[in-house]
Amino acid sequence: MKLAAPGESWSLEVQIHPSDIRKRVRYLFLSRRQLTAWSVVALLYLLGLALGVALGPGVVDGLMHSQQHQTLMAERSRQGERLQALVDRAGQLDARVGELDMRMGKVLLAYGLKPAQQPRRPAVPSAAPPAPPGRPSSIYAGAIEEGDRLRSHLRSRLMALEASLRQAREFETVHPDEVRTTPALCPLRGEFVLMSSFGNRRSPFTRDLEFHPGVDLAAALETPVHATAEGVVVFAGQYPLGRDRSWWSYGNLVLVQNGGGFVTAYGHNSQIAVRTGQRVARGDLLATVGNTGWSTSPHLHYEVRRKGADGIYRPVDPLIYILDHHWPNEDRLLLKARSAPPVRDFEPLPPPIGRSLERKDAS
Repeated sequence: MKLAAPGESWSLEVQIHPSDIRKRVRYLFLSRRQLTAWSVVALLYLLGLALGVALGPGVVDGLMHSQQHQTLMAERSRQGERLQALVDRAGQLDARVGELDMRMGKVLLAYGLKPAQQPRRPAVPSAAPPAPPGRPSSIYAGAIEEGDRLRSHLRSRLMALEASLRQAREFETVHPDEVRTTPALCPLRGEFVLMSSFGNRRSPFTRDLEFHPGVDLAAALETPVHATAEGVVVFAGQYPLGRDRSWWSYGNLVLVQNGGGFVTAYGHNSQIAVRTGQRVARGDLLATVGNTGWSTSPHLHYEVRRKGADGIYRPVDPLIYILDHHWPNEDRLLLKARSAPPVRDFEPLPPPIGRSLERKDAS
């Protein structure tokens, strides 16, 4: 370093001597301004290094916590999706249990048994309840609440369904003959359309209000018609017009006495495959769909008549006794069948068939 008098400028000379004497010496000259600048840079570097050493553990810890937070958030999102999927699955199970409950209700009604008491599902609150003290609220609190309600509701419904199933099994064990003679199937297989339901309707011919004692199922001509329960054919053919115009209007007709509790009627047939006095089993071929009698198009008129305490066979809604098919608004249909009084204004079974069956039952 070459010193200078006060007031004079000075510079710093740095000589770099290589280990090999054959190589030239390198010189580095730094003025006062350059030396000051490099000193400041070096000082800032040292300060930055010291600051990094001091703050490094906290920064690293913060980065680790940030990664852990992101991991936890992703895991919470996955668990939330899984929770919602489970709640949706519980809802599907609840709907399926409702269908089974409806079908079991039809079975009990067909057997003349009272259904087990069904629990009512509590209303779902519009907002999730506040979290208990000391526990933070969750964005999934509503899903958790709904899941708890569904679980409790499903448990109650399954218990009631199990009781109904046990009741039906006990009845079937004690009354096997009644099980075989209780209408349970749809008389048509394959494609068909429900044209007209049980109850009051407008006549397709006179447009007057009339009572329709059965259901009309539209299907293609010559579609097989099957027995819905075990029984004995008490009439097969077209009923004479001179004896009863109402039963004559059903064209080619088959009447089956199903044990001592039911009579089923199949009208407007094209071909009849059974004869009077023939015993049939559930599922046997009775006839084929036709357009005979008073009929506007090919269809089957199907009736179910159930014997009351007075020995009279009264029409009941056949849809209740079709257990292998699901109908729209079946819950209302079942409720109506349970609460409706017995039909009083109806056409009795054709004489002398009706009188014969009543005398046979009385004896």
